[in-house]
Amino acid sequence: MASTVDELTVNYTENGALVVKELDKVILTKGAWSTVIFKYQDLDRKKNEYGPVKFTIRRYQKREGEYKPKSKFTVSSLDQAKKVIEALQKWIAEEEK
Repeated sequence: MASTVDELTVNYTENGALVVKELDKVILTKGAWSTVIFKYQDLDRKKNEYGPVKFTIRRYQKREGEYKPKSKFTVSSLDQAKKVIEALQKWIAEEEK
C-alpha cells in the first residue's frame, strides 16, 4: 500500500501480466482523505491487447501511515465522460452567474 498520495496507482499485475495499465493521474485533493482521478486501460486477455481508455475517481483514507481505498467510481466510456463534463460545466456556469 502507498504511504504518499503520489505513490497511489491503479496498475495491477496478475500472474506477471499488467492487467490494469495506468496511463495518467491527477491528484484532486491531498490529506487524510485524498481523491485521485486515473486514466487507465484494462488488458483484454483473449486478444492480449489493451481495451479502450477508461477513467476512475478514487477516494483514499490515510490510516496508520498508509492510504487505504474507501470508494471509487468508474467512467467506463468516452461518451459517459463527456456527459459528466457537460453536466459539471453547466452547473459551474450556473454557480458563476
